[in-house]
Amino acid sequence: MAGKQDAPTAVVVVDPDGMVSGWSEGGRLLLGWTAQETVGRPVADLLVDPPPRGFPEGYGAGPDPTGFTALRHRDGFTVHAVLAAHPLFGPDGRSMGHAVTVQRWGRRPVVADRAFEQCPFALGVYDPELRFLWINASSGRVIAHSEEQVLGKKYREVLPEFDRTLFPERDDKPYTDKLAEVARTGEPARLITVFRPRGSDYANAWATSIWPVRDAEGRVCAIANWGFDMSAEYWARQRLLILNEASGGIGRTLDVIGTAQELARTPVPGFVDLVSVDLFDEVLRGEEPPSVSAFDPGETIRLSRAAQHSTKVDADQAPEAMAPVTHPPGSVAARCMATGRSTVELTAEPGEGGEWAFGPGLAADPAHWPPGNPVIDGSIADDGLTGRITVPLRARGALLGVVSFSRLDRPEAFTADDLILAEELAAKAAVAIDNARRYSRERTTALTLQRSLLPQVLPNQEAVEVASRYLPGGTGVEVGGDWFDVIPLSGARVALVVGDVVGHGLHASASMGRLRTAVRTLADVDLPPDELLTHLDDLVLHLAGDHRPDGHFQPVGESGATCLYTVYDPVSRRLSCASAGHPLPLIISPDGTRPPVPAHPGPPLGVGGLPFEAAELELPEGSLLALYTDGLVRSHGDVEEGITELRRVLHHSTTSLEDLCDTVMDDMLLDSRTDDAALLLARTRALDPHHVADWDVEPDTAQVPHARKFAVDQVDAWGLEEAAFVTELVVSELVTNAIRYGEPPIRLRLIRDSSLICEVSDASNTAPHLRRARAFDEGGRGLLLVAQLTQGWGTRHTGNGKTIWCAQAPPSPT
Repeated sequence: MAGKQDAPTAVVVVDPDGMVSGWSEGGRLLLGWTAQETVGRPVADLLVDPPPRGFPEGYGAGPDPTGFTALRHRDGFTVHAVLAAHPLFGPDGRSMGHAVTVQRWGRRPVVADRAFEQCPFALGVYDPELRFLWINASSGRVIAHSEEQVLGKKYREVLPEFDRTLFPERDDKPYTDKLAEVARTGEPARLITVFRPRGSDYANAWATSIWPVRDAEGRVCAIANWGFDMSAEYWARQRLLILNEASGGIGRTLDVIGTAQELARTPVPGFVDLVSVDLFDEVLRGEEPPSVSAFDPGETIRLSRAAQHSTKVDADQAPEAMAPVTHPPGSVAARCMATGRSTVELTAEPGEGGEWAFGPGLAADPAHWPPGNPVIDGSIADDGLTGRITVPLRARGALLGVVSFSRLDRPEAFTADDLILAEELAAKAAVAIDNARRYSRERTTALTLQRSLLPQVLPNQEAVEVASRYLPGGTGVEVGGDWFDVIPLSGARVALVVGDVVGHGLHASASMGRLRTAVRTLADVDLPPDELLTHLDDLVLHLAGDHRPDGHFQPVGESGATCLYTVYDPVSRRLSCASAGHPLPLIISPDGTRPPVPAHPGPPLGVGGLPFEAAELELPEGSLLALYTDGLVRSHGDVEEGITELRRVLHHSTTSLEDLCDTVMDDMLLDSRTDDAALLLARTRALDPHHVADWDVEPDTAQVPHARKFAVDQVDAWGLEEAAFVTELVVSELVTNAIRYGEPPIRLRLIRDSSLICEVSDASNTAPHLRRARAFDEGGRGLLLVAQLTQGWGTRHTGNGKTIWCAQAPPSPT
């Protein structure tokens, strides 16, 4: 007999009386019985169950002369086998018994037997009590036992359960639990286990399929399994998961430091134990990094530690510290940045450190390393590292810094696939960091432009006390187009303006500047709020038309702009306002009441063709006005809820508008805000009635001397005698022009404010203008004289005509 694999079948000779008369070596290998123990005994003693009728003759009759039978092993367990009975005859034709062939159930012919035996996958079969029935050579290598050593024994009899405290790298309990589950339920199962075999530096991933084996009647008579080492595929999948996490986790914010921190956190602890990210200071400031061509590897490179993350808490470095880091000439980091190539440092050659229980692991094949990698560097062991990968951070041809991926306690050496993963992470992060750097530069430029266009110091005026705040959106948001302004007007009045250009970035800031300039220009004309917005709307439509090449519509920032324009008169204490798509002002009276503004916001600027509604109301002295952009109230989600919250905060008891501004911004704005926010607070003042004097003038030139006397007497009464001469001249000129060229009624008004204001009103809409008089002309020099003697003069139109005004800085009262 050649051997077990060549002769897997036992042969038993049974005489006509059912006694064993012959026994082959295969019978001993299969059932454990020797010829001395079986010859002369009834063949039925080998059966577990009572023999069927006609045994063994019945196993040799019919077209399928085989039968499935449970046999008794010498050690007491059951062996399921397939029997075939072949009748024996003498020379005279008389029956001499049967030759019965016995083959373990499921055994195939020799070629199939060899195929299963030599299969590189681990194959095994258990009985329903989970005793070993058969294993191939690969399975024997996995469990370090031969088939003869395990047959008939349970798994735990061969491989006792490991103490997890002593052998944390081994855990086969999930496998034995799954075997028992399949035996109990009769349902197939799959299992993936990850553990580090003894003597290996690499954790192995083992894939196993387990299924029940049924007989012809459907009964579970065995449990089979096959498994293979899928470590290379498993760790490739883990690397893909890390890359997938990096895709969603790196570059979420347009912030250089935040992106560096995301790079440092993503691969820990799934890939490495420590990540350090060093960047040039220029990159941190949003500037262009140093030129690669000017890089000298022989010089010390100075960077800043932008981020560091470790599995050890005490190894973390606060990124806010931005500690300077120097890389001396010839260092790994310096060489990497100079050459643009990554470097891998290991403490030993790849693959050293023992045998793998499941094979060498394709992922660690040193043939996959690129030229020049890895580098054996024993000095990293002195730093407590088992390996380090250093990768330069490059994006769009610019060198931004360097990142290092280090392993501390884990014994796994880096592989070529690990290097690819590190370079992929660094490449993804470098692009995100460069995007953040570019965004930071553009945002700084836009913010500088916007701040230059906003009023740096609010102008001096006596109509209202004002305070303002402006905050751009969070670091992940571009600068918007929010703006505000305070514009002194004639007659001691003041215009309070706030607006918002839809969009972000340089274009929004530039559009905001154009609108603010336009509003100031229109305010100089002294138009009512609704008329001013109408002219501003027309201007925006013209600007939009300038951006439509070849007649095709191209939206611009101004077409999505809103504006609120209000005018307050401290003499009458009346507030007039109009809105182009902007929230109306909030008003709180000194007694705490909140009078509504009787108006509705009109359409945004740039729509065209729709009117704007003006509203006017009288305010008690000391009323609080709040003008704001929607970024202030949108932080709370719902705009109406934000406005309600703003009203509540404005009731905060404080006498200082500056303090109230700080309170509002602190309470209303969240760190995660996504829009700019502007706030303009004003507390109204009322001009002392004794500082206003007016007089009705009859349309007769004989009244001019009386008007001059009225003006001089009033100026003297205010103690401003030194201003009497100029006041007498301008009043004479303005009243004379109104009588000659205007229409009644004519009215003269003097206002003592921060300046001495003289106003003459009439019912005519014809505006005067300066002209150059000829040498021999007897007239035409009046307004020129007024312009030269006063600080300023102008005309404003009202619903009943016009008002000519001039202002002069009065001397200090005597």
